[in-house]
Amino acid sequence: MSITLDIRAILEHLPHRYPFLLVDRVLELEKGKNIVAIKNVSINEPYFVGHFPHLPVMPGVLQIEALAQAAGILSFQTMERRSDANSVYYFVGIDEARFKRPVSPGDQLRLEVEITKMRAGIWKYSARSLVDGQVACEAQLMCTLRTIEPSAS
Repeated sequence: MSITLDIRAILEHLPHRYPFLLVDRVLELEKGKNIVAIKNVSINEPYFVGHFPHLPVMPGVLQIEALAQAAGILSFQTMERRSDANSVYYFVGIDEARFKRPVSPGDQLRLEVEITKMRAGIWKYSARSLVDGQVACEAQLMCTLRTIEPSAS
């Protein structure tokens, strides 16, 4: 069964907020398998001021972060959990990252992430983003959920 999520539901699954929330909508999600989400790229993004003023391009590292955030939503849905103050879902690895085309204001990134392995608390994913059906970036990602230790007061 495929699930869709609007921005309110996304905010329940991710601790990220503006300007670092990089997923606008979930179009499809199948627990334990895959997610398709979107990121609308706007000229109002704060990084475009300096990257690059004469030719605005979304930084590749933020494209990877958007894919990792989509992976986090998929994992939280799979675990039937929500983001909370007692845990954090860390992005712990990137392999085989490739950038195939620039992403510019006005583009819509289609974020496609598939779980490839879950073992010993480490989740592995195959991920790619597309613009108008063309691959913008692709990578193998790893994430893990960790409990936050209370601070000693």
